[in-house]
Amino acid sequence: MADNKKMVAEITSMEEDFAKWYTDIVKKAELIEYTSVKGCMVIRPYGYAIWENMQKILDKMFKDTGHENVCMPMFIPESLLQKEKDHVEGFAPEVAWITHGGSEKLEERLCVRPTSETLFCEHYSNIIHSWRDLPKLYNQWVSVVRWEKTTRPFLRSREFLWQEGHTIHATAEEAIEETEKMLNVYADFCRDALAMPVVKGKKTESDKFAGAVSTYAIEALMHDGKALQAGTSHYFGDGFAKAFGIQYTGKDNKLQNPHQTSWGVTTRLIGAIIMTHGDDNGLVLPPAVAPIQLVIIPIAQHKPGVLDKAYELKAKLEKAGIRVKVDDSENSAGWKFAEYEMKGVPVRLEIGPRDIENGECVLVTRHNREKTVVSLDTLTRQVKKKLKEVHNGLYKKALENREKRTYRCTSIDEINNALNEKGDGFVYAMWCGEEACEDKVKELTGAGSRCIPFDQENLSDKCVCCGKEAKHMVCWGKAY
Repeated sequence: MADNKKMVAEITSMEEDFAKWYTDIVKKAELIEYTSVKGCMVIRPYGYAIWENMQKILDKMFKDTGHENVCMPMFIPESLLQKEKDHVEGFAPEVAWITHGGSEKLEERLCVRPTSETLFCEHYSNIIHSWRDLPKLYNQWVSVVRWEKTTRPFLRSREFLWQEGHTIHATAEEAIEETEKMLNVYADFCRDALAMPVVKGKKTESDKFAGAVSTYAIEALMHDGKALQAGTSHYFGDGFAKAFGIQYTGKDNKLQNPHQTSWGVTTRLIGAIIMTHGDDNGLVLPPAVAPIQLVIIPIAQHKPGVLDKAYELKAKLEKAGIRVKVDDSENSAGWKFAEYEMKGVPVRLEIGPRDIENGECVLVTRHNREKTVVSLDTLTRQVKKKLKEVHNGLYKKALENREKRTYRCTSIDEINNALNEKGDGFVYAMWCGEEACEDKVKELTGAGSRCIPFDQENLSDKCVCCGKEAKHMVCWGKAY
């Protein structure tokens, strides 16, 4: 090995310091780099490739459900932002303002887009006139800015990438159906692409999106027992339409206000992957979004025919649609094994002179380090099988972690005992619907309401906090 090459740097154990473990991974796996702008990060090629794969899968899902991509401006005039009172109040603490253009002071401040509801509303008011103009099913892939006080790579940054869907419909029923449909799209994506189980539910009134009638969310549980909101879908009713004067002539020839939705996921999903599947050796990536699905490590690559065979196998597997890399660098095989384990590559293929002679190779799956000797004649089929095994193994492990860390409680004492003795996790407990009790549960236990799950259980007739009649079972948890 060349003198200037280092062995893969050690990663802090997640049991020792979970926050440090996370930071080590995002840095050492070359996902991000910090910048001179506090709270903003460079997403490096390997990290961005994960996002591109997510984007590709989701974009197809959106288009398969009839949505079109658009692109709105980055800047929002202050007067436009002020049109919806609840909306502007909800975002006011996080807004970044532009006051000058060049050396000249602007006549009106411009907000750097924290979200785009107001821009879409302005656009809708110009293009929607008749029932024939509805629905409009739009999505955009952009960056947004929210001036967060405390930041952490991918999970919370001042500028981040996301998609935001915005749709407008003739009736409330159509809009509500859209809101629920897109939440299910997100849940399916998390299950099928990210190998990440989620809880689907409705946010409480105090926790819904600013300006929304109702907000739905998917909540994921990380390895350390903390919750992460993985995606949201909002039903706005006709409130925005009235504020922005959006009207259409219905089939009855009468003017009506349309109903709107918005929905979005962000690059925090990369953080969710790290904290759901990662281990003390680094990333563990679900095959669907892994930039490299299989890495080929030539053993004794200096010997005749080894590199030729490695690249022959690469071409064969790529033809079958598998993302493959051959590492023919001068680093040792041991260094390469550690490097690609740290980068979370789902499957490693090892091949050397003796393997070639026997017409076989070794496949190693990242999530469990299981080694399998396979015939080169059946390689494509075996690799696809192994990729599926990785996905299923990751999902099973994440689901087992969630089930182990899900506690059903009927009193504040039970919640505290569960969290203190067994560790953080999801707490299912009944709630009367009063915000005061919602706040009190968080004050007494540290666990806030995550959502009201669609799959309800009747754990008790009484609120876990005040003892009055319960209305819902709530999923509570400490969150990122």
